[in-house]
Amino acid sequence: MKYEFNNDRKFDVIAIGRACIDLNAAEYNRPMEDTMTFKKYVGGSPINIAIGSSKLGLKVGFIGKISDDQHGRYIERYVREVGVDTSNIVIDDEGHKTGLTFTEIKSPEDCSILMYREEVADLYLKPEEVHEDYIKQAKVLLVSGTALSKSPSREAILKAVSLAKRNNVKVIFELDYRPYSWKSTEETAVYYSLIAEQSDIVIGTRDEYDMMEHTTGGTNEQTIHYLFQHSPNLVVIKHGVEGSYAYAKSGEIFKGNAYKTKVLKTFGAGDSYASAFLYALINGKDIETALKYGSASASIVVSKHSSSDAMPTVDEIEGLISTRV
Repeated sequence: MKYEFNNDRKFDVIAIGRACIDLNAAEYNRPMEDTMTFKKYVGGSPINIAIGSSKLGLKVGFIGKISDDQHGRYIERYVREVGVDTSNIVIDDEGHKTGLTFTEIKSPEDCSILMYREEVADLYLKPEEVHEDYIKQAKVLLVSGTALSKSPSREAILKAVSLAKRNNVKVIFELDYRPYSWKSTEETAVYYSLIAEQSDIVIGTRDEYDMMEHTTGGTNEQTIHYLFQHSPNLVVIKHGVEGSYAYAKSGEIFKGNAYKTKVLKTFGAGDSYASAFLYALINGKDIETALKYGSASASIVVSKHSSSDAMPTVDEIEGLISTRV
């Protein structure tokens, strides 16, 4: 089964939402308290997905707000140099700063992140800074959940989704749940459900779907029963090392196995998965193959130090897949 997109659009994907700085521990196997050196990267789920998609050869744009300082200039320059259109990135003029994410790599099984997300520029993207003329040029609008956590970014995302629906742009919702961005689980569930119900494709982990449905121990069957009463016609649910499942509204179920690798850290897997999954779908691959691309890409990124810099090429993904047939 293949997924159909409009082929008369300038951009394959326009992503919207968080753009920040990742400071990844350069010293492994020690707690953050004892880590003295970090390496800087561009970070944030939607911008990582934009970077990964562009590196795979898709035509990609980004909508977001960055700080008017050294960090903001670094982000804009980096994403522009990897081929992402930055014409709709807004420069904050109210003094808000770029969010910072410090990562800790104690072991492959014990990684954590420490986020500074108070008064950050990306959450001050305003509805009037989201433009219909830009969104209607895309096959896909990629929305990430963290941008829903505060106003005015929340309203900007709602406007973007509305514009996409009006212009027959597919809405893909990557759940990207970050608990420290939200006031309560009840609030998260309200806004996640609101966007998921309007999306065409929803992608997330089993735990993220539980958060959206405000439950614990939920099942894939319960999730698709709920979502298929609304707009989604494809739901991807990831189960870590157990692999991932894609459920089509027409009734088909597809399974993608995880690719074993030497894991360095766990973060970045979801973003790389989404970018490669999208690449495969947009290039006419069937859904089962798209799951393989997503899993292979995630496997490559968790074996490397960064998220954005480590986004793989098509040759790397297909090379890994070919060794595991």
